[in-house]
Amino acid sequence: MSKRLLVLAAGILQLPIIKRAKEIGCYVIAADGDPNAIGFAYADKAICANIVSEEEMLRIAVEERIDGVIHPCSEVSMAVMGRINDEMSLSGITREQAIKATNKHLMRKAFEAYGAPSPLSILTISLDHAWTVFDSDFSGDAILKPSRNSGSRGIAKIHKGISKEEFVNLYNVALNESRDKSVLIEQFVEGPEFSVEIIVWNNTVNVLAVTDKKTTGAPHFVELGHNQPSRFSEDVVTLVSDAAIAGVKALGVNACACHAEVKVQDGKAYLMEVGARMGGDFISTVLTRLSSGVDMIAAAVNCALGLEPNLQPKEKGSGVCIRYFTPKPGILKGVKNVDMLKHPSVFDSAIYCKVEDVVHDVTSSLCRCGHVIVTAETADAAVELAEKLISSVEFETK
Repeated sequence: MSKRLLVLAAGILQLPIIKRAKEIGCYVIAADGDPNAIGFAYADKAICANIVSEEEMLRIAVEERIDGVIHPCSEVSMAVMGRINDEMSLSGITREQAIKATNKHLMRKAFEAYGAPSPLSILTISLDHAWTVFDSDFSGDAILKPSRNSGSRGIAKIHKGISKEEFVNLYNVALNESRDKSVLIEQFVEGPEFSVEIIVWNNTVNVLAVTDKKTTGAPHFVELGHNQPSRFSEDVVTLVSDAAIAGVKALGVNACACHAEVKVQDGKAYLMEVGARMGGDFISTVLTRLSSGVDMIAAAVNCALGLEPNLQPKEKGSGVCIRYFTPKPGILKGVKNVDMLKHPSVFDSAIYCKVEDVVHDVTSSLCRCGHVIVTAETADAAVELAEKLISSVEFETK
């Protein structure tokens, strides 16, 4: 009999998981609050439900007699997944671990207790407290961020000498974007940023890939692209991997995928955060398989079902890169040279907006207008081609 897998969320980022889980023989039940979620068409059963409601999703999980639950590439329903695991004695993270892995303040506390390297971070209790803390406890620039959110939402760099008015505006943005209405001030780390894709099984932390990130930089640090394998030296990759492993161990999670984010400054690694889930932006679902040959989706699904994951490469890895389209703000009037995306090295591409849509300034990942994923012999070649394609496709805005 097929294992019954509940996938919490059925959007474009979850689609590869739904498809692959079916391919490996699972009966896939997809749940999403959007009745038009793209993944519904590919699941064995689609359920429109409030996936952030623990009680509703637990009831559905019991009724559907599931063997496992997974919430990939998002964190909004992590506590729901943990609650289901707890109540039904399923494989994967607990509710307590899920909360720790989605609350940046609790995460920082866990890192500190374990000795995992991370920047100075202070939970603020009010606007005035935040202003005072920034003045007294930080010698240089800092980051304002919601304690609970993802996708760069609400994040902003603040510099010494910032006006009180500008500080108030940025603090309020972070506060409004925070799911628990609390804001952190953190030490700003200047340097390259990486993510680390991980499978944890039998309390062993297995690093599958290290990803180089490209972002907009200050003030919002929205991710514009990623490449695997890393183009940095072996020493830097080891430094980044070791920091990620320490972060995962600090959270105490097991039988799950993890996505760690790390920055390096002056030869020292700093953990930005660790998600006890597959990473978004197609990093875990697409890039990792293409670069390493390891089927990370199948591995994560097996973890959720309590089955030992196969972490051996099934195919030869290659260089791979994803880049995102970020046109000038305005009203979209047309897109030229789309045929460039038919290049034989393009693995996947998509344009998210249509003519007459409003194109916003890039302040979060939601503001990006499309992507292209390319493969090549090396990461250098993949990055070069992806950058060329991104610059060749022209978005006309007014």
